[in-house]
Amino acid sequence: MDQLSKYTDQAYALMRIVAGFMFSFHGAQKILGILSDFQPAMGSQLWFGGVIELICGLLVLVGLQTRWAAFLASGEMAVAYFQFHWKFQLGPNFFPAINKGELAVLYCFVFLCIACRGGAVWCLDKK
Repeated sequence: MDQLSKYTDQAYALMRIVAGFMFSFHGAQKILGILSDFQPAMGSQLWFGGVIELICGLLVLVGLQTRWAAFLASGEMAVAYFQFHWKFQLGPNFFPAINKGELAVLYCFVFLCIACRGGAVWCLDKK
């Protein structure tokens, strides 16, 4: 497995790029209506979430202002999990597999990791 360690930066960059693309697509669905019939009302909390997803996802994808964009995206996903999935309910609803919050939790921690590390390779951020 030591042979794979030389590709750490490239694997991380691929994770950053894919996470940014997938996150921006969620925003594009909400804001632009791409492959979705649902569009939240302009100025609503869901609409602002879509704007954050679209813009921060694109910034993380290309690696521009990566740390700030990923930090904001991580925070948005934390709010999404607590407010819309867990809702501070005890019992079975505490678990992400039950309250359907798995994706929000995963995005939250992936973007927190990206916020801590930055763009690395294949990014527009200057080192």
